[in-house]
Amino acid sequence: MMAPRLQLERAAWRWIESVRPEDVKTEHIETAYRIRLQACKRGTCRRNCKGNPNCLVGIGEHTWLGEIDENTFHNIDDPNSERRDKNTFVGLTNLGATCYVNTFLQVWFHNLELRQTLYLCQNSRAEEHDAEDDTDYEPQTICEHLQYLFALLQNSNRRYIDPSGLVKALGLDTGQQQDAQEFSKLFLSLLEDTLLKQKNPSVQNIIQQQFGGQCAYVTVCNQCGRESQLLSRFYELELNIQGHKQLTDCVTEFLKEEKLEGDNRYFCESCQSKQNATRKIRLFSLPRILNLQLMRFVFDRQTGHKKKLNTYISFPEIVDMGPYMERKDEKCVYELSAVLIHRGVSAYSGHYIAHVRDARTKDWYKFNDEEIEKMEGKKLQLGIEEDIAEPSKSQTRKPKCSKGFHCSRNSYMLVYKQQVEKEVEKSQSEINVQVPDFLQKLVEKDNRKFEEWCAEMAEMRKQSVDKGKAKHEEVKEIYELLPAEDGQPYEFVPLEWLQKWLDDSTVTKSIDNSKFLCSHGKLHPDKVEDVKRISQKAATLFFSRYRGSPRLDGSALCQKCVIERCRVLRLKNQLNEDYKVISNLVKAAVDSNEGYWIGKASLRSWRQLALEQLDEKEEETRHTNGKTNGEGSAVLEAQEEALGNRKEEEDAEQNLHFNEDILCSHGGLCISEMERKLVSTEVWNRLKVYFPKAPEFISSQEPCQKCQTLEREDEENEALHKMMANDQKTALLNLFQDKNRPTLQKWPQESDVLYIVSLFFVEEWKKFIRRPTRCNPVSSVGNSALLCPHGGFMFTYDSMIKGDAKLIALLWPSEWDAISRFFLVDQPIKVSRRIEKTQNDTGNYEYHTDPELCLECREGLLFQQQRDLREYTQATIYIRKVVDNKMIVKEAAPDLTMSGSDAEDEREEPKAEGESDPDFNQSNDGAKRQKLSNPSTATSISTSTFTVHQKPGTRRSIRHRKVRGEKALIVSANQTLKELKIQIMHAFSVAPFDQNLSVDGHYLTDDSATLGSLGVIPESVIYFKADEPIADYTAMDDVFQVCMPEEGFKGTGLLGH
Repeated sequence: MMAPRLQLERAAWRWIESVRPEDVKTEHIETAYRIRLQACKRGTCRRNCKGNPNCLVGIGEHTWLGEIDENTFHNIDDPNSERRDKNTFVGLTNLGATCYVNTFLQVWFHNLELRQTLYLCQNSRAEEHDAEDDTDYEPQTICEHLQYLFALLQNSNRRYIDPSGLVKALGLDTGQQQDAQEFSKLFLSLLEDTLLKQKNPSVQNIIQQQFGGQCAYVTVCNQCGRESQLLSRFYELELNIQGHKQLTDCVTEFLKEEKLEGDNRYFCESCQSKQNATRKIRLFSLPRILNLQLMRFVFDRQTGHKKKLNTYISFPEIVDMGPYMERKDEKCVYELSAVLIHRGVSAYSGHYIAHVRDARTKDWYKFNDEEIEKMEGKKLQLGIEEDIAEPSKSQTRKPKCSKGFHCSRNSYMLVYKQQVEKEVEKSQSEINVQVPDFLQKLVEKDNRKFEEWCAEMAEMRKQSVDKGKAKHEEVKEIYELLPAEDGQPYEFVPLEWLQKWLDDSTVTKSIDNSKFLCSHGKLHPDKVEDVKRISQKAATLFFSRYRGSPRLDGSALCQKCVIERCRVLRLKNQLNEDYKVISNLVKAAVDSNEGYWIGKASLRSWRQLALEQLDEKEEETRHTNGKTNGEGSAVLEAQEEALGNRKEEEDAEQNLHFNEDILCSHGGLCISEMERKLVSTEVWNRLKVYFPKAPEFISSQEPCQKCQTLEREDEENEALHKMMANDQKTALLNLFQDKNRPTLQKWPQESDVLYIVSLFFVEEWKKFIRRPTRCNPVSSVGNSALLCPHGGFMFTYDSMIKGDAKLIALLWPSEWDAISRFFLVDQPIKVSRRIEKTQNDTGNYEYHTDPELCLECREGLLFQQQRDLREYTQATIYIRKVVDNKMIVKEAAPDLTMSGSDAEDEREEPKAEGESDPDFNQSNDGAKRQKLSNPSTATSISTSTFTVHQKPGTRRSIRHRKVRGEKALIVSANQTLKELKIQIMHAFSVAPFDQNLSVDGHYLTDDSATLGSLGVIPESVIYFKADEPIADYTAMDDVFQVCMPEEGFKGTGLLGH
């Protein structure tokens, strides 16, 4: 079934089948512009009919018709939703990953004694600050920040406040979640150091009074019974929970006796020797606030990182610590006052919340950053926190808890408050912690700012509502006027503009009809789908209120465009009939004395070319699609120009002009009859209707004389090149076939002089010899590439035996004579040998080069190569996995001259001494780039004379030999070993902490060191051995989050004290 849009398109132009272009009338024009289509009624269209300019349904009017709730006129939340409700607490904004900070701040805020004492701290900066001043109060010290934050939490009108001042002062990274337990210890220590600077003794000692307890580490010698005691202060007890279900079991293990035996024996001062002993912890005094840290985040020795223990622990609401004290008669009963929760499976992610008991009302509250929830019935409720993010299906079920007990697998800190007598408790609950006047003024200033913001938001809401109501009235007024009645004046406006006018979220711009114009300045027939026909009365209201141009009324229907379209469409219909006729005519034989030449490619694609040519005039008059809500014509002109240029380039590339495929470069008939075909005059006349400007060649037309002359010259040149190649190959047959080649390792006895040429020259010459008709002949040797700017030779004897052999070729003197005859020689280079007699009548060979070695340039080259080995980027190295505890064999690093293709070839096996090696001087790829040798090949250079004291050894290939279990990686010299281990992890699925790496026989252990500093150079082979896999691979999820070394609170203000 045809789409309605296509049906409307065909119906608009169906009349052209019976109407010639010269007979087009007004009724045909209106049909083409679809003026007479029926307008759609509301409810009949699911969406707007773009093919019908009279359809005004589904353009966004449904949001305005009928009654509208005024809240739809704005997107501003009620500012009162940000206001603190009566008898509620204030939340804290999560700045990214600072929920762990917020939980402790809420716990410490609800410690009334701590809060009241902090208010007593001297704060001259706050006291001197003018609350009426426009400048904001900026605390400096940690104590000042905490004072101001507590004052806001107590008396602010806001539902939540921003703790960024304190977080910034501590230097915390808001995007990095840290260890909450470590933060608690460091912050209390920092706060205590800060408060010690205060003059008031009660302020100085508040941290110790609230959180400080005393214990002793007691060691008893089993031999003499001597007891050694070390006193220590603590702010919390760190309890191991692994293997336990009850809090009391954790405390018991914390205090249990430990045996010191074997290698762990204790040195007794009395016995003056190491003895078996016992060690345990004794509790002497407990603080008013007892913090019990449940060690859920432990170090996993298998993975090398932290993990979370998601096991249930049962803890009581009332706990008696008396049995655990050194003095058993001491009464130490504590009641639960806060539970800190970590929701999540991993130790490196998750979310922190706090359940805190109000000291006055005994109600429990859940503090979740900005959100605060009061628990019903004055009871602690942890159920919902325990149902989130189960680590696995095998997770144990939540055990049943007795009355007065709670079970949690996410609690990581329990805060207990010491019980006191009822009279004392009653008096404490009646304590009213007052915010000092100097802080209250700052709080009131912040409250005024908040009220001003609320008033501003309310006013913005009111303005949006008023604007929306006015727009509602305007839409109801104009939408009823939009439909154009039959016989009444009408105009066209853009559909997109109408939609944006009905969309209250965008600003309505002026009306721009310029992009819908044809080349005659009227409405283009193809653009009727992008406009709507409305009444002239409605259009006048639009243009008077929103401005714009040009206005397109009934006179904007373009007669010229309709007539041209009629001609093109009729011609397209005729095209199919002509195609059938021509296809049959070209099969008939044609007399060679009559007819016309047509390119075979043009004849195959003439129908497609004709169609594209017929569409060309339409495309020239079309505007590019653009925005219809105020975009200027200059932008459209630029778009049209760019599109036109691109189209011209595409046409030029595709060579779409008919019969130009048989044109030569001089404009004449091409000489190749394989590319053209002779057709009859009837066929040519039919084609000329579609291609009146096509090149025309009658059957007697002579091919281009210039092309014929050039063809003869090419044939002569090919013959000459073949003769040259044959002469050169005959004279230098051994060089071409790589036979009987001289080597420096085994100097030939028949000559004391060898000549040197660039291997690049030899490879280019061989290409010409193999394909003389397709490759240009080589004219010159070009030995200057082997010399320095001073004219000195750049290679040593040792380097020519090793890496530089890939850059040079050795010639016999007879070959050099032939080279000198056939080619231009810019600089002869030769190496000669002579025997120098010694005292014991044994001879040492000396080798000389002419030109002599340039020592300065050679050393500069080696220095550059050494630096390049340490400063490479995007280089390939190979990771070879070692299995079954096989020995790691030290292997020399590959030479710098090894190319990328060489690295893929196999390493050649060493040959026996004296064995011929004819390929030694030849390169596999003949690379054009002149590469130089490994710096290790020239360890001592003093002159151009080289002395050899022993026979040359066997040669070892420098090409990399790939083995099974090896993978190539792309690395840079400045990346660290840790980053390389991450790459290896992705390649071999082995975590970094299970990787053992070595190169050249030494192990790589410093994760922070760069590969360049560790001696890893391009093409290095790094041996990799993996440790035994761990049993629990769920820890691998954490590996991706801890790729870089964990730094904790390094660099923050928490360690600044």
